[in-house]
Amino acid sequence: MISASDRIKAIMLIKEATQAGAHEEMACKEMGISLRTLQRWRSDTTPLEDQRPFAEHPVPRNKLTETETQEILSVVNQPIFQSLPPSQIVPMLADQGIYLASESTFYRVLRNHNMQYHRGRSKKPSSKPISTHCATGPNQVWMWDITWLPGPAKGVYFYLYLILDLYSRKITAWEIWLEESAENASILVRRGVLSEQRIVSVKPLVLHSDNGSPMKGSSLLETLYQLGITPSRSRPRVSNDNPYAESIFRTCKYRPNYPLSGFKDLTQARTWVLAFVKWYNQEHRHSGLKFLTPHQRHSGMDKVIFENRRKLYEKAKAGHPERWSRGIRNWTLANEVWLNPERIQPEINEEKQSS
Repeated sequence: MISASDRIKAIMLIKEATQAGAHEEMACKEMGISLRTLQRWRSDTTPLEDQRPFAEHPVPRNKLTETETQEILSVVNQPIFQSLPPSQIVPMLADQGIYLASESTFYRVLRNHNMQYHRGRSKKPSSKPISTHCATGPNQVWMWDITWLPGPAKGVYFYLYLILDLYSRKITAWEIWLEESAENASILVRRGVLSEQRIVSVKPLVLHSDNGSPMKGSSLLETLYQLGITPSRSRPRVSNDNPYAESIFRTCKYRPNYPLSGFKDLTQARTWVLAFVKWYNQEHRHSGLKFLTPHQRHSGMDKVIFENRRKLYEKAKAGHPERWSRGIRNWTLANEVWLNPERIQPEINEEKQSS
């Protein structure tokens, strides 16, 4: 909507142009308005502000009364009609000698009352809430998954089971088997618990996974119950609720020496993954950890390493301050690491909503 001040400016500019010899119609065209609009703006009887938003519209003569609307709602919610669309309800009423409104009117009434899709036994679908976990130290939240490794022939695969720590990104346990099963997953979890002697007893350990059959098997659930581990799973048919496990599989399969042609046998696959895990935990500088190795973060060496980096950068800045336009690099990591943090919707000003 053009404000009154902008209209006045446009009128003055067009007036200056016509006084200089320009045609009024061409001046209006350059301003992006029609000649009729200019004439309306100049009229003393027409207010400069657009009055269309304040216009009173007459009630349509064919509008349904409130009684008629309630009668339609009452009919469509009857047991015989509550699961049918108006395209079937209207002809059925016509066969009974009843005409309430047209089919399109039925649809409009249902849409205005949020009944077009969910009436009777048809309920609005409810989604499972996202699994949200926070780790403030190692061995508080683990994530695990299974991926396929190519075998010696097409259609032959080995299955890599892997557990990852949320806080440090360290691979705490892994194994390769010839099949997927909850029994193998139980063995993997027990190995992970045995390899990590610093299991935090104050806060129960959480094991997060997707919804595959090995993740929901009774053998695994019984093992978790015995070890005091809380199971957690992703939402059904949501692939990004376990992002860190998916990410490490990508890192694994994009290593330069990854055998794209496939592993010859189970022994070769285990040998290769053993070397990968050693590299990943001990040598890989993780970008999400400010380029620490997962082992350094897991063992609590991060604070000392970051302090040494900070002192080195401060010394370099003191030696050549003219080379530093800002402060030194931030060598800190958050104490809380979240898996699927809840998204907080920003509050919207009521005035903006009404506009």
